[in-house]
Amino acid sequence: MSDVLDLETLDGPGRAALERLILTLADSKRLMGIRYSDWLLGAPSIETGISASSMAQDEWGHARLLYSMLKDLDRDPEAYEHDRASEAYASVSVLDDEMPDWAAVVAAMTLADGALSTVLSSFAEGTFETARSRVPKMLAEEEFHSSLGAAWYRRLAQAEGEARKLLTAATRSMLPALLAWVGADDEAARLMVRAGVIAPAAERLLAYRHAVRDLTALVDVDVDAVEPDPAWDPARGRAPGRPSEESVERARGDRNRALFVE
Repeated sequence: MSDVLDLETLDGPGRAALERLILTLADSKRLMGIRYSDWLLGAPSIETGISASSMAQDEWGHARLLYSMLKDLDRDPEAYEHDRASEAYASVSVLDDEMPDWAAVVAAMTLADGALSTVLSSFAEGTFETARSRVPKMLAEEEFHSSLGAAWYRRLAQAEGEARKLLTAATRSMLPALLAWVGADDEAARLMVRAGVIAPAAERLLAYRHAVRDLTALVDVDVDAVEPDPAWDPARGRAPGRPSEESVERARGDRNRALFVE
């Protein structure tokens, strides 16, 4: 087992890099849950809608656990969950807006959720003790998401006509940003690698490409030939841009909080 990270030895840039890593994972989980919840009633079947509901709940639970890790850095998780503007969100960019169709949801279920699991797996095996203890349960719950997503991806990939075209387009659209996010190699990411918190960028990318290669091949997309998107915001550890205001209002729980009674 790797050595345990001593947070007392982390300097300012190191602590900021760990905070960024936690936030990009937590914000992405929060937005992933939003995207699943968008399709509770629009899924192709009642059973699939129920599955989307279950996955949305999983993602929100995972987000809460990740935000709570900020306590280790003497940060208030409540403030990060409920008080930030959309431009401060570090969620992976492919989740910024609503999915336009079920094929895009399936692509996100496999490619975006798969990217989150790849980075979380690396995080769980690193030196940050809180991630070691909390992330494995998240990954176990993600196995259902992965199996459902793969089943739907194969189903749409083997369909004729519009369904396959939409899945192919969504796959091609999402992969460059996801590859850039999984393989982040800016200074903050390198600090986390040197501290043993996550694996090197090349190792993370190799794991992700391996995880999705067989699926993307079904729509004639060679993930090994796709280049990561060069556009990058190092402050947030994601592509430039931000989630839609409506999405962030939901992620913060603005409307629900208006109903709270002391």
